[in-house]
Amino acid sequence: MTDWVTDLLGYIDRSPTPYHAVAESVRRLEGAGFRPLAETESWSFSPGDRFHVVRGDGTLAAVAVGDTSPIEGGFRILGAHTDSPNLRLKPRPDVAGHGYRQLAVEPYGSLLLHTWLDRDLSLAGRVSLRAEGQIRNVLLDFGRPLVRIPNLAIHLFREIKTEGLKLNPQQHGVPLIGLEDGPELAELVATELRAQSLARVEPAEILAFDLMLYDAQPSIVSGARGEFIHAPRLDNLASCHAALTALTTTMTVPPFTRVVVLYDHEEIGSRSAHGAGGPFLAQTLERVITGYKGGEAQGLARALARSMLISVDMAHAIHPNYADRHEPGHRPVLGGGPVIKVNASQAYASDAEGAALFASLCARLDIEPQHFVSRSDLPCGSTIGPISATRVGIRTVDVGNPMLSMHSCREMAGTADVQPMIDVLRAYLETE
Repeated sequence: MTDWVTDLLGYIDRSPTPYHAVAESVRRLEGAGFRPLAETESWSFSPGDRFHVVRGDGTLAAVAVGDTSPIEGGFRILGAHTDSPNLRLKPRPDVAGHGYRQLAVEPYGSLLLHTWLDRDLSLAGRVSLRAEGQIRNVLLDFGRPLVRIPNLAIHLFREIKTEGLKLNPQQHGVPLIGLEDGPELAELVATELRAQSLARVEPAEILAFDLMLYDAQPSIVSGARGEFIHAPRLDNLASCHAALTALTTTMTVPPFTRVVVLYDHEEIGSRSAHGAGGPFLAQTLERVITGYKGGEAQGLARALARSMLISVDMAHAIHPNYADRHEPGHRPVLGGGPVIKVNASQAYASDAEGAALFASLCARLDIEPQHFVSRSDLPCGSTIGPISATRVGIRTVDVGNPMLSMHSCREMAGTADVQPMIDVLRAYLETE
């Protein structure tokens, strides 16, 4: 197990929500010399400057300015997303009855709901408080098993043998948090905030929240020789980790400006001010152009014509029990290295030019890339790649490491794939 595998597991465990993923990313960036900037500030830069900016607590851009103007040097961009499918609390979550206290939740993204049953789950997210006449956001992670969605015993559900498991999220996905005489959520949150010295508030001062369930079991390495990673949120925190690591471990100042953008809301279509369908990346790039020695007319269009985006999102490895669901000539395996993802209908943004660039980077490192294409009779998922390419107008290639159990509560990837992806992305950020 390499040091980067250990580091990835720690990154995932410290990032139970998109907000925590951004906070952990910021901690790492600032440790590497990236200073914070606010969107409300006026920006100005010089060669070699390193900064980061956060939008909506769940979206982040980090920029390392090159030694020439971005108009002349262009941008090398890495994109990924901080969110994962999960269960999120409704605004009025308290449900009591039949002797129990439960939490009303709503599915976020296309999760495999059955994988959330009989798991030790916790709660984490963002809480908005009234503090001294103002609204303040606080990140909260209960950090311990707190809730559970129990399966129904087979003695009461004999028909599961013939009909299979069919779950209604409204009826069957409601977690238990205690007995009926237990505290309501606002009281529980206020108590936890005080216990963690995050805020001294009463339940009535909790105005709103974005809280979600997550698997409380730590990320681990498994397999006969430590070949596998078992962890929640590998899709897509593994890609966020690879992009951030490539950026923070690259100390050179090349002619081009390097950017890592980590978006929220990819799993629900990126349709938000914080998602890839919003203006965040385009606005950030434009401000880098204008903030570099005053900028220049038509600068953004000129810079984008010299630029490239690698969209990094996890890829489907072949499942040995369902091999017929995979395109016969394109079957990535765990441990086989980075995957170039292609779809003729542009659900992935890769074309020959982008795929060739990524393949050439792999060749320099003696890495043989794998390829993924969906079966022609099965629909294809998508990524931030085509959305960013459309929104910003930039050449894009979609890549990712292979994985199994995608969109499960607990996912699976290969330990041998962690280092090669970091190395290829670092080469992309270093090579002129």
